[in-house]
Amino acid sequence: MEATPQSSPPAPRRPRSWRAYLLVEAVLLAVLVGSGGLASAAGVLTAAPEQPEGCQRPDRTMQLYAMELPRDPETGQIRLGYGTSAESASYPGPTIEMVEGECLAITLHNEVPATTLAQLRTDPNHPLGVSLHVHGVKYTQQSDGTVHSGSFVPSGQSRTYLWYAQKRNPEAGTPGTAGYWWYHDHVVGNAHGTQGLNSGLFGGVVVRRPGDPRPDRTYVSVFGDRQTINLRRGAAADTCDPYNPQPGPTCLVARKGERVEFIVIGIGNDMHTWHLHGHSWADTRTGVLTGEGAAVDNTPIIDNRTLGPGDSFGLQVIAGDSVGPGHWMLHCHMQFHSDAGMSTMLHVLDENGQMPPGHGHH
Repeated sequence: MEATPQSSPPAPRRPRSWRAYLLVEAVLLAVLVGSGGLASAAGVLTAAPEQPEGCQRPDRTMQLYAMELPRDPETGQIRLGYGTSAESASYPGPTIEMVEGECLAITLHNEVPATTLAQLRTDPNHPLGVSLHVHGVKYTQQSDGTVHSGSFVPSGQSRTYLWYAQKRNPEAGTPGTAGYWWYHDHVVGNAHGTQGLNSGLFGGVVVRRPGDPRPDRTYVSVFGDRQTINLRRGAAADTCDPYNPQPGPTCLVARKGERVEFIVIGIGNDMHTWHLHGHSWADTRTGVLTGEGAAVDNTPIIDNRTLGPGDSFGLQVIAGDSVGPGHWMLHCHMQFHSDAGMSTMLHVLDENGQMPPGHGHH
């Protein structure tokens, strides 16, 4: 949903350090324009910023939009989201998939009104904008998405961020960046982006290695404060239609035998445990167990994992493997969290794509 444009309030007076930074940025942009670099008329860098070591040029580009969404129907809180188009913005935002060795240039367009951002900030001198900060992959300070580096996007403007999925190098001892990560705002509200996270500006990232198993479906599961899953709880966390279920943040559905991938993220201030009924996975990078020998024999098989703020992990399971179709609960196993509504369902359809009897709402 695209927000109705609103007039911006008078710009707050910035500290001396900000004025000095903006002067440096203006000089930098003038140099970029003079040398053939691209800059918008508003003075925001839109070309790919400095590349991290190992990235020669972007292999792929994508557009990402930050939008204001309808307020939370239960709490009335402001909701924001990322989307690959203005119309598709949601929380969580789109899952971004990369392969080790790939450079990705993401242009973030800030369509959130300045008046909305002003309502969320906790310091009247804090700049109004949104950003893109990523975990796990490589980037320079120009792509950090922080206030102190100036790498954020004011309302109505755009900026390009460059991410590099570094390859594993056994000779040099570098582990690479394959794994399950996440991205989020780091500016809305304060220098740590707390209100951006609380409002919905986050999403999942997967970095794969060649040969990694590919899922049929991927779901992002964000456990947060107020006993929420993807900022929702109770009935709002599971809105699957019993006759025509459509996959999405509030409808986890798969056909029996499909490979289902979960990206699990912790936000906020609370500790959680992530538990899925009827399914288990290997405690490995992908949740999949391959090969033979002692390493395989000694790899734990789990169905519950502790999750703290900022943590992320991923796993793959075969829907209904040995347990059949059904409504399989997914919840936090801290009992007062699940009692408060921190619970949803993985709905496993039968081989014909039919929902099992009893929708399983809780």
